[in-house]
Amino acid sequence: MTPTLARPTSSDAAFAQRWWRRCEAPTLVLAVLLYLAWAALVRWHPVVPTALLFVLGGCVAQLHSSLQHEAIHAMRRVPRALRLALVWPPLNLWLPYALYHRSHSSHHVNFHLTHPQKDTESVYHSAQAWEAYGPLRRALFAANQTLAFRLVAGPWLCLASLLRSEVGRLARGDFSHVGIWLVHAAGVAPILWYVTQFCGMPLAKYLLCFVYPGMMLGALRSFTEHRWDDAPHERVAIVESNALFGLLYLNNNLHHVHHRSPTMPWYEIPGHFRRHRESVLAANGNFYYSGYGQIARRYLLRPVFRPVHPHW
Repeated sequence: MTPTLARPTSSDAAFAQRWWRRCEAPTLVLAVLLYLAWAALVRWHPVVPTALLFVLGGCVAQLHSSLQHEAIHAMRRVPRALRLALVWPPLNLWLPYALYHRSHSSHHVNFHLTHPQKDTESVYHSAQAWEAYGPLRRALFAANQTLAFRLVAGPWLCLASLLRSEVGRLARGDFSHVGIWLVHAAGVAPILWYVTQFCGMPLAKYLLCFVYPGMMLGALRSFTEHRWDDAPHERVAIVESNALFGLLYLNNNLHHVHHRSPTMPWYEIPGHFRRHRESVLAANGNFYYSGYGQIARRYLLRPVFRPVHPHW
């Protein structure tokens, strides 16, 4: 006779939940697998077709950015030093984690969401600033409201904005970020040594097949996750995408849930959304997309909104 397996009890389920949360096991395992995948892709890059390396390298780079985002908000049961060490290696080369941490934390003041000056991730411009722009700059910012332009040129605009901000800071005699950049450079050096010297990958190939597509995927996620609305919580979208994008973004595509509960671990967000779907969509004014395919069909060549803020 085949023995009957015992059904898990509610206490078993509660213990398992406490164990996962206490150890942050899914995030720690994911981090280990991520770095192994990155190291393997770089090491064996000569045998991976360039087109495939572009896709896989971009996914690894974006997943690392998502892991950094997770460390800013969640992973509260991991000691702070370990949490920092886990996500600090600058695989994406261009953005110091300390600057990302500071900027993104400011973004989470819900009342300031989409504000042209106070929201560090806003793509809106004040009417006064817009009037001061020349025709070329206006055309550039308007084109950036289409998905096609945001994916291709958005990473370059992001880099230009960072460079302008940091150079402007130095020109004003503000050297407060110099230490951050020196620490960042110390992290970039071993990454570049492994990539270019140990694995023999040209730097241009790493930039093309890891950094750039990673930034493209980041631009896709953030393309329409915020819009202006009088109610702060109706400024934050829900994109109910497939499991692949859910993993790449660590479920940050369910963005309204994240803004309402920023410390919620990534692996608990989908279940929370499923259980509270109606109330979540009611709270965000049904600012909802069924997936990134729907976003592409609507906004690939059409602006998602006019980049002049209607209020400020």
